[in-house]
Amino acid sequence: MTDTKPKTCETPTAKQQRVWDKAAHSYDKQIALFERIQFAGGREWLAERAQGRVLEVAIGTGRNLPHYPQDVKLTGIELSTEMLSIARDRATELGIAADLRQGDAANLPVEDASVDTVVCALSLCTIPDPRRAIAEMSRVLVPGGHLLLLDHIGSTWPPVYALQWLAERLTIRLAGEHFTRRQLPLVQAGGFEVVETQRLKAGTVERIHAVKPVEPSQS
Repeated sequence: MTDTKPKTCETPTAKQQRVWDKAAHSYDKQIALFERIQFAGGREWLAERAQGRVLEVAIGTGRNLPHYPQDVKLTGIELSTEMLSIARDRATELGIAADLRQGDAANLPVEDASVDTVVCALSLCTIPDPRRAIAEMSRVLVPGGHLLLLDHIGSTWPPVYALQWLAERLTIRLAGEHFTRRQLPLVQAGGFEVVETQRLKAGTVERIHAVKPVEPSQS
């Protein structure tokens, strides 16, 4: 008899959780070389601009933890429970009292206007709905709060961009990983004021510092 029971479809978010749970225990080793060559100084750049109540979205294994100023109050959100476990161990080893929670970037378990800085490093390239994630980052920021992003994006050099596009044909399907996606237009469309950007490594890496506008007082 033919099985007519419909097959369960995996959502993009569930797929990302599965992919990063599987990659969690080898992630630090795999990313180390790329951080030295392509993203060098990026985590320090983010952390030195973070202030007050800081929310890191997609904190991963906690590779930003050693770089934050000691006076920030840090909350971290991570979809992958396996990566979150590693981040918690890292925070304990470093003596950092961070509130690390499991959660989705598209539905942050954080109250409106409750943080001063949002940080997201090397993650909007894989988050299924980056526009919604940025809207959530805006929601939880206080007016005048800071948004700090680091990611790889499509190169300004056509031969490199072509290679990135080709690589995406495989990486998007297997792991939801985008190489030509760019976050800056989404940040601008989300109403943020961009105050600082850096584009490095043949245009393949971008750092963004933006501020959520302060609404004019109503008379």
